[in-house]
Amino acid sequence: MYTFSALKNYMDTILVKEKVPGFDLRVLHKGNEVFSYHAGYNDKENKIPMKGNEYYYIYSASKPICCAAALHAFEEGKFLMGHPLWWYLPEFKDIKFRGTDTPIKGEILIHDLFTMTAGFNYDCESKEIKEAVKNNPKAPTREIAKAIAKMGVDFEPGTRWQYSLCHDVLAALVEVATGIKFADYVKKVIFEPLGMTNSTYHPTKEMIDSMCQQYRFNYSTGEPDRIEKTNSYIFGPDYDSGGAGVTTTVDDYVKFAYAMTNYGVGLNGARILSKATVNLMRTNTLPVGSQKFEDCNSWMSNREYGYGFGVRTKIGVGRGGNLTSIGEFGWDGAAGFMVSIDPEKQITIVYAQQMLNPQHDCTHNKIKNFVNQIIE
Repeated sequence: MYTFSALKNYMDTILVKEKVPGFDLRVLHKGNEVFSYHAGYNDKENKIPMKGNEYYYIYSASKPICCAAALHAFEEGKFLMGHPLWWYLPEFKDIKFRGTDTPIKGEILIHDLFTMTAGFNYDCESKEIKEAVKNNPKAPTREIAKAIAKMGVDFEPGTRWQYSLCHDVLAALVEVATGIKFADYVKKVIFEPLGMTNSTYHPTKEMIDSMCQQYRFNYSTGEPDRIEKTNSYIFGPDYDSGGAGVTTTVDDYVKFAYAMTNYGVGLNGARILSKATVNLMRTNTLPVGSQKFEDCNSWMSNREYGYGFGVRTKIGVGRGGNLTSIGEFGWDGAAGFMVSIDPEKQITIVYAQQMLNPQHDCTHNKIKNFVNQIIE
């Protein structure tokens, strides 16, 4: 018998003190839902309570879905990890260092897209992207990839890790390698097999109306500011953002997360990846001689973790003091969405909120620790 009273108390007290307007959580153990809880407000100003079926922009929590779909294409033999990217996207041949006429010595490999080692950055306001959108406001995925190529790279590919638009370029690669628009490919190999009928890269007006009201935490006032229901990482109506484009519900995302927990097999028995590929996804890939992952960025939640194919992956026990298993993996989103996938313990955690600038470094690890001390 599981007792989640301490976790519920934490969510009802601490999360409220941290000004989180509303939240939703699902916990599965061995495929069975053992805890489901939502509270707070969908719309704080209008006192509309959370119902547990809200849509969310999940931002970077889209990345594991993107990489899972790309790994499916890899399983189909569409490419190999060691292939140069320019074989598929010619604009990435003879790439130069950003702001110079100096070409890189090596090549960007497909492996580098999955592992955030291509040398790209996350400058969505670059002149190259702005020009591409100006020339074609619909912003087709391939056109934005060409703009990213024009931006150049910050360092020699494969030498270090940097959070970037790698997975947006990966979406363009999948589109070319499969001959199918990326959003349609994800629908075909991930969403439809798992029964994720409420997940999309292009939400309808009805979905947006049903979406949680978005907020941004204001560090000056200590309060959340109400903002529009928009996603600045989606550059136009034809853009399939591999890195931040999915709109979904908690119940839908759980279907994907459980499939990864269960080595590629969903709650409905559908297989989307092989066990070998899921294990590849959670293999640490930080370059030899690279900084520790926790030093590559400022996120406290990444202590004890390396980086796999689009996910952080736990590689040890140390300063973070997390209670998850070695090999537990997942990622987060800019508004506070989080997924934790633990194949060893068969624990699946999906948490959602709708506030940008979230204080989730602590929140996510606390939730994971609560769950893992309850489920032994």
